[in-house]
Amino acid sequence: MSAQVPSEASQFTERLSVEGVDVVRVTYPDLIGTDRARDILLDQLPAACSHGLSFCRAVYHTSPQGDVVPIAGGLDAGLPDIVVRPDLDTLLTLPWEPGVASCLGDVTDPATGAPVPESPRALLRAVLARCAEHGLRPIAGPELEYFLCDPAPGAPGGWRRYSCAAGAVYTAGLRADPDNHLLRTLRLLRDLGIGITHGNHEFDGAQFEINLVHSEALGAADRAFRLKAAVKELARKEGRLATFMAKPFNDAGGSGFHVHLSCDASEGGETRNVFDDPTGPYGLSDTARHAVAGLLAHAPALAALVNPTVNSYKRFGPDTVAPWLVDWGLDNRSAMVRIPPERGAGSRLELRLGDASANPYVLIAATVAAALLGIQAGDEPPAPLEGYGYDTARSALLPDCLPTALDALEADTALTGILGKDFTAAYLAYKRNEVERFQQHVTDWEFTEYAYHL
Repeated sequence: MSAQVPSEASQFTERLSVEGVDVVRVTYPDLIGTDRARDILLDQLPAACSHGLSFCRAVYHTSPQGDVVPIAGGLDAGLPDIVVRPDLDTLLTLPWEPGVASCLGDVTDPATGAPVPESPRALLRAVLARCAEHGLRPIAGPELEYFLCDPAPGAPGGWRRYSCAAGAVYTAGLRADPDNHLLRTLRLLRDLGIGITHGNHEFDGAQFEINLVHSEALGAADRAFRLKAAVKELARKEGRLATFMAKPFNDAGGSGFHVHLSCDASEGGETRNVFDDPTGPYGLSDTARHAVAGLLAHAPALAALVNPTVNSYKRFGPDTVAPWLVDWGLDNRSAMVRIPPERGAGSRLELRLGDASANPYVLIAATVAAALLGIQAGDEPPAPLEGYGYDTARSALLPDCLPTALDALEADTALTGILGKDFTAAYLAYKRNEVERFQQHVTDWEFTEYAYHL
């Protein structure tokens, strides 16, 4: 153990030992938002804080099927290390794992000490630093939907929906949740301490939504990341699968990841929501309207980051209550950007574009970056959508597939300039490899459609 071990880590170790904790799980998000982790024995926590934990950098380049995608800094560099150090400010005990605490980790290059470009948490920090240069402190409130599945050996993929109750949107209790999954999950998430506000059954059978309290953007992303990991973990303890896949079933809708965004700034020694202006059009400040304009201007590129999978684009389309066009509206859920009716301290925008498969750090970073570009440009949005949307004569279409969105991201040099060229290059390479693998794969639909008649 190094003589440079922080005394703070030793203090945490003593406190956790008294609380009966003997293992600390250090976790961090990979490029697609999957949690990667290592369990360390409690007496090793000070050393982990001092020296860090070594992982292979190619963890960021590994597909869900275990393939290592050729991205600069990985295979070409001989699969070098990254170092993960526990962020003790994020330490929480796991209510469903006796004796285990969990914390997030920060990822750096051991050669330089700098954040690794692929690190989603570092990406968001860098974007927030750009906002701070303009005196802005983004505030985010995440909303996430997911499907719960039961094992079914004869079903496609081996899973079926846990409940097929129809018409149960905005309900709670046993009618659509016969095993009380949501109630049990909400209580455990409350005990975890990540700021859960409420949950309900969503539109389709076995679909649920859980919302988080709003907070500064990094904390909001941390909590959304931990929410997704916890929900999946709790489902596994029940022998079930919780999936945040955008559209897992042909006969059901998709799952969204909506984020509410506002910005605080200090003026005269006081902090206020700079999106609010009772004298401005629609009760919104210039800053708020410029932010909306930024989201609209960069929407095609945003899609590649907040709708990050081949499957994501099967969630879109007219009459899906998912965005299909580049538009905004006042309390209008058919618009890509919705302005909720609250004003004053509650003034905010809601980006409804993202789906539940998005990496929370990347989604919030991209949203904030696009809004910041709009604020810097000072552009005004067009007139807000009135009535039910999905009229292609009024607004431009969003990308209809991942390759188109990735091309839009690569072409949007203003947005990628904020996100950073190294992160963007890694993301584009990873996702284009995903597209290539999908295009080479023979699907069940193709066999059903062609095999008998052709």
